[in-house]
Amino acid sequence: MEQPVCDNIISTLAPCLTVGGWDPGIASFVSILLGVLIVATLPLILVILLIWAERKVAARVQDRFGPNRVGPFGLLQNIADAVKLILKEDITPAGADRLIYNLAPIIAVVSVIMMWAVVPFTSVNIGADLSIGVLFFTAIGSIGTLAIMMAGWASNNKYALLGAFRVVAQLVSYEVPMVLTLLVPVLLAGTMNMQGIAFAQLGMWYIVLAPVSAVIFYVSNLAETGRAPFDLIEAESELVAGYNIEYSGMKFGLFMANEFMHAFTANLLFVVLFMGAWAGPGATEVPILGFVYLMIKTAIVYVPSLILRATIPRVRIDQMMAFNWKFLVPVALVNVIVMALLIMIVEQLGLAPSPENATDFIANIPQAAVLLLGNLLITIFALWLVRRSVRRDRLSEAARQMGSALLDERREALPATAQ
Repeated sequence: MEQPVCDNIISTLAPCLTVGGWDPGIASFVSILLGVLIVATLPLILVILLIWAERKVAARVQDRFGPNRVGPFGLLQNIADAVKLILKEDITPAGADRLIYNLAPIIAVVSVIMMWAVVPFTSVNIGADLSIGVLFFTAIGSIGTLAIMMAGWASNNKYALLGAFRVVAQLVSYEVPMVLTLLVPVLLAGTMNMQGIAFAQLGMWYIVLAPVSAVIFYVSNLAETGRAPFDLIEAESELVAGYNIEYSGMKFGLFMANEFMHAFTANLLFVVLFMGAWAGPGATEVPILGFVYLMIKTAIVYVPSLILRATIPRVRIDQMMAFNWKFLVPVALVNVIVMALLIMIVEQLGLAPSPENATDFIANIPQAAVLLLGNLLITIFALWLVRRSVRRDRLSEAARQMGSALLDERREALPATAQ
C-alpha cells in the first residue's frame, strides 16, 4: 500500500498527521478545518492593517499626519476604534425586520471572505481548487449586493431604501463590463480554474497580453467596491449615510470592514487574473515566496486606488451610469470579440507557445505582438467613443447657448409695452 507523501507541514498536513499515527479521516478533517480557519481569519486580521494604511495614504496625499498617537506610528488606532464600536449600544429600529436587519452585515462580510477560498496563495496552497473558480468568485461577489439590499429594505427607512436601490443599480450595472473582461483571461488560459490561470501566466502576464481588459476590470472593480470616484454607495451628502443609516455599533463596523476587505480582495483578484498571482523567481521551488510575491503585487495595485480615493471628487449618479453603459460596456463587448478572434487566429497560425514552451518568455512574444495590436485597435475605438461623446455634448451646449441668445435678442427687440 502506497504511503502518503509528507513533504512539509504546511502543504501536506494531512499526510504528515497520517504518518504520525493519526486516523486518515481525522487527519483530513483537521487539515481542512485549519485551512478554512486560516483563509477566513486572514482577511479579518488584514482589514485592521488596511484601514491604517488607507488613513496614512490619505493623510499624506492631503498633507496631514494621519494616525500617530495610539501605538507606534498609530498602528493600534484601529484596534481602539474596533473596541469602541464593540462597546457602543446596539440599536435596532422598532419597525425593522429584525432577522433580515441583523443578517445583512454578516452576509456582507461572509461574501467577501468566501472569495478568498479560490485564491491561489502559492503554487501548492489554495483553499478550494475549483474548476469553475472564476465563476465562483463572480457569483459569491454578487451576494454582497443582496446584503446591501437586505440592509436597506429591513431598516424601514426611506433614505436607507433609496440608498440601497441606487447601490444595487450601480453594482449590477458595473458587473456587466467586469464579467465580459473576465472572459479574456479565461480564453487565454483555456480554463476557469484560478490556479490554472496563475500557471498559464508563468511565461507572460495577461496584463501585457490584454491591457485593455485589465484596465476595464480595474475600473469596474472600483465601482463594484464603491471606491472613489464611484463612491455613491454611501453618498452621505445626499442620503444621510446611504443604506446603512440605521446601523450602529459593531453592525456598522461590519459594513465598514466589508468595504475595506472587498477593496483589497478586488485588487487581489486583479493580480491573480492579470499579474500572474504568486508567479515570480523561485516561487515554484519555495512556495512561501509565492505568497510574498502575491502580497507585494497586490499592494502595488492597491495603493493607486487609495490615492484615487483621496484625490478625485465623487461623480454624479447619472455620469457614473452613462460612463458604464455608453463607454465601458461597448468597449468591453468589442474587446471580447476582438480578443476571441485574435486568440483563434494565433492558434491557427501556430504563433501560440506550445505546452512545453508555455513558461518561456521568448516563446510568448509572437502571440503578445498580435494581441497587443488588437488592443491598440480597441483603444482607438475607445478614443473614438470619447471623441463622439464630447463632440455631441459640445454641440448640444452650443445649440442651447445659441437658442438662449436668440431668445434674448427677440426680447430686446420687442417694444417696452409688449414686454
